[in-house]
Amino acid sequence: MKKNIIHFSILTLFLALFSCNDNKLREVVEVPLPTKEEKITIGSPEDVKAEPGSFALTKLSFPYDGLAPAIRSLTLETHYSKHYLTYTNNLNKEIASTEYENMAIEDILKKMDLNNAKLRQNAGGYYNHTLYFNVLTPKEQTPKDTLSGSINKEFGSFTNLTTQFKGQATKQFGSGWVWLVVDKLGKLQITTTDNQDNPLMRNALIPGTPILGIDLWEHAYYLDYQNRKGSYIDAFYEHINWEKVNENYVEALKKVRKI
Repeated sequence: MKKNIIHFSILTLFLALFSCNDNKLREVVEVPLPTKEEKITIGSPEDVKAEPGSFALTKLSFPYDGLAPAIRSLTLETHYSKHYLTYTNNLNKEIASTEYENMAIEDILKKMDLNNAKLRQNAGGYYNHTLYFNVLTPKEQTPKDTLSGSINKEFGSFTNLTTQFKGQATKQFGSGWVWLVVDKLGKLQITTTDNQDNPLMRNALIPGTPILGIDLWEHAYYLDYQNRKGSYIDAFYEHINWEKVNENYVEALKKVRKI
């Protein structure tokens, strides 16, 4: 009798385990997993709006999948609609009813008290990301016009500029940015900043007007590349809108000549 009870218990346990495993198997099969990266993208850049305030988001000139596979749509969407949007909304809140409310962002960055951590982070975050999203394009380009001549003059060649820019980006430790700037003498220089600082701020190692910047915070690349930061840097470089960088360069030179 005792043996029968033991056998029955074992059989019951076996059937229960089999039933659980079978249910789990069916659940896994029945859960619709995305087979294409586009299926996990929500909305479009046109749907993203900042809260009312002094500053708005710059508009992306391409959809979230426009840089794929170099920078995939989920990464771009998260970067644009979460991080950039948050910096923009927080900046607007920080400057509401203050002396900065009607200032240009460049003037805020030059004049603000760097001990004001919230304003420093959010003003920098807004400016940096606005520049970042403005210098990206789906089509691979190379520098032309005025910028091309200045690059050859000051770096020797576009290849030399590329090597130095990527080298600085690779060496940058932790969260920060690498910039191509026009300094106070009108010359092109490569420099770096930590966190959301930039060369317009009073603490800049090389003060100047940024015309190109790469975001090296993990939110810019980790979903795509994890610890392979170098691969992200290469991918970014393939999608630089050098026409826009040239426009930034010409505008920066005009400001230098007025000083």
